[in-house]
Amino acid sequence: MSKTTHLTIELRPPLPEDAASVFKLVNQCPPLDPNSMYCNLLQCSHFAGTSIAAVCQGELVGFISGYLIPGRPDTLFIWQVAVGEKARGQGLATRMLQNIWLQPQCSNVSYLETTITESNQASWALFQGLANKLKTELNTSVMFDRERHFDNEHDTEMLVRIGPIK
Repeated sequence: MSKTTHLTIELRPPLPEDAASVFKLVNQCPPLDPNSMYCNLLQCSHFAGTSIAAVCQGELVGFISGYLIPGRPDTLFIWQVAVGEKARGQGLATRMLQNIWLQPQCSNVSYLETTITESNQASWALFQGLANKLKTELNTSVMFDRERHFDNEHDTEMLVRIGPIK
């Protein structure tokens, strides 16, 4: 299916049965770091209220995992955004993000945070575009440093904070 073909995509909270599909999807979306399937199972169960699954004709084509930061119920942390190749170019990631903060668990959310490596241009474009759509600020700082936190095994993760939202 061509990227320009408009797909009918259902957005819904993930189910535990989605975990294996999430695992496969994330592994097909470099530069995302793969998690264990058990981690994906927790994302699809414990964090289902702050995550979203995008399904097209029974196939998982997108997934966002997120959670409310403990002690900061006004801040939703987006862990990963994965959009499969056949669903790209349709604004799906933005639609999924907007759908998450409409969920009851996110009723007090005023800020969205995530981390992005400096080289991940697709994620920078997504979150800058989101901040622009929301007419709010996007601020950045180092969250996890390559040398200090990753023993030079992973690029520095920049904290991106968007808000206030609403």
